[in-house]
Order: sequence, then structure tokens, then C-alpha cells
Amino acid sequence: MRSRIVALLLVVVMVLLAACGTPSKEDIAKKLSGKWNDTKGYELKATMEIKTGAEPRIYDVVVWYTKPAFYRVNVSQAGSEDSQMIVRNEEGVFVVTPSLGKTYKFQSDWPAQNSQAYLIGALSDDIKTDKNATMTEKEKMYIFETATRNNHKKVLPTQRIHVDKKTLLPTYVSVLDENKEEKIRITFQQITLGKERKAADYAVDLDGTNIEKEQSPEDGKKTGFQTYYPTVDWEGTTLDEEQMETANGTRSFMTISGSKEFIIVQEPATLPDKKIAVSIEGDPVDLGFAVAALTDNSIRWESNGISFFIASETLTKDEMIEVALSMEAEGMK
Repeated sequence: MRSRIVALLLVVVMVLLAACGTPSKEDIAKKLSGKWNDTKGYELKATMEIKTGAEPRIYDVVVWYTKPAFYRVNVSQAGSEDSQMIVRNEEGVFVVTPSLGKTYKFQSDWPAQNSQAYLIGALSDDIKTDKNATMTEKEKMYIFETATRNNHKKVLPTQRIHVDKKTLLPTYVSVLDENKEEKIRITFQQITLGKERKAADYAVDLDGTNIEKEQSPEDGKKTGFQTYYPTVDWEGTTLDEEQMETANGTRSFMTISGSKEFIIVQEPATLPDKKIAVSIEGDPVDLGFAVAALTDNSIRWESNGISFFIASETLTKDEMIEVALSMEAEGMK
């Protein structure tokens, strides 16, 4: 009898020890929230690989964050001088394109409703918000699979967040399409928690947004106008294209008709006459390579010295974002 009691106690102890050694999803999520959200601020460096077009594009990302809601995100394409910055400060949300000397101001609560995979506080909120989130455990990693909460969540609905067990910091995030194929990967190279900056560090310097070598409209004419095409695979559509010359260079009009109907206008981006922040209609949408302004019937952005505008009376916002993400210079696929 005594041996049976001892054996039973051993089984109970082993079960308790096993339970203690296997933290639950909720336990880990709580630890991550405390580490990532409760910090007074952070700075991080990451690379972002975007695979939504015909060829992958790689960008460098630098993020500053200071509580309660100061953000500065700088995105630059690897091997290029082109960059774009999105800033949230006491005055609002701004998108700055240094190479064009342009600053746009949005009436938006970004990033409250538009989480981004390179904002670690937003990743923690994604885990907490999604009641169906799952966690798998590997030798050195916790892997969370959650729904995304950004503007293109219907195009890219899922993300996998890989967290180092030892540091409890994210190592990389895979953003997946509806077929669970990776379309965006954020790889974190350095994360410094507890880093605070003064409010002045988040000010938008309208006099300092130009880089030394600016491209003028005349320069654009000399180098030629490179036309981009949508590579979305929508059956039953046809594309008609017209071009015209303007004082600013070549302007391209594309009319897509059939099962999907929309227009695409692109032309060389112009330099502003004055260095002022211009209010722009719509919500900011981070396409990765650029921040776009999204309304019910249009999306516009500037990238690689070109101004893009897509408009439709029938496409949904998600479909317009899908077209924007697919734009490539290599021709329509």
C-alpha cells in the first residue's frame, strides 16, 4: 500500500514539474507584452524583403519609438538613395520623402488601427487581440501565428512571429498570403529596449528634407520615363495604355477593363515650390516600399521618382492595395 502511495505521489510530482516546464501561450504572450509594450521606448534596425512582385525587393528599416505615441520609421531601398519616413508626433502623422523635398500630413491615428510587422509593440497587440492565435515551440524559438491588423489584412491575412526563447525578442516575422506563402519578411538585426528620445527628435524638419542631389523634372526627361505595370493575376481583364507628354515629362494612362475595372496614372513626381507640410486626403497605408494615401475610391503614392494614382468605382480598398503592391517595371504578368 505504501509503495502505491509513493508511486502515485511521484506521478503527481512529475506532472506538476512537466506543467511548470511548459509555459502556455498566454504565459509567453503576457511576458512579451510586458517586455515590448511596457518599455519607455525602443530603437531597432531591420531588413524587409517584399515578395509581392515579380522580383523580391529588399529595404532597410530604422524605427524609433518613445512613449506614449511618438514614432519615426525610416525605410530605404538597399543600394539606393531613395527613402521615405513616416513620423507620428504631437502635431499628427507625417510622411516625408527627402529626395523630393515633400511632406504630407494625414489626419490619422496611425499606427493604432494599422499594425506593422516592424513595430514590436504592435506585434504584441496582434498576439493579444487574436483569440485564435497559436503558439508552437521549437528548441530555441516560440512561433506565434496570428491574424494581421493592417490595411491589407485581406491580401496578407496571416503572420508568423518568431521569438527567441532566451532574449524574448522577435528574430523575424513572416507575413503570409491566403495560401500561406511568405510575401513579406521582416528580419530584426538589432533591438534596443528602454531607449527614449526627446519630443524634438520627432519633429519634422521641413528645411532638412531635401538630399544634396535632387532630381528635377528636367533630369527625369533625360533619364527617360520607366512605366510600371500591375502584375495581379486577374482573369478576364484587358489593359489599354496611352501616353502623353506634359511640361513635367511623360504621363501614362492605363485603363483596365473586364472583370475588374480601374485606371492607373503615373508620371514623374514633381518637386514642391515651397517646403510646407501638405494635408492629404485618406488613410496612410504602408506598402513597404512607400506610404500611400488610401480613400474609398483611390490610392496614391510616390516611389522611385514617380507619382502613382489608382482609381476605381468598383474595386474594394483591399483590391486597390493589391494592385499597388503588384506594380512592377517589367511588364504585366
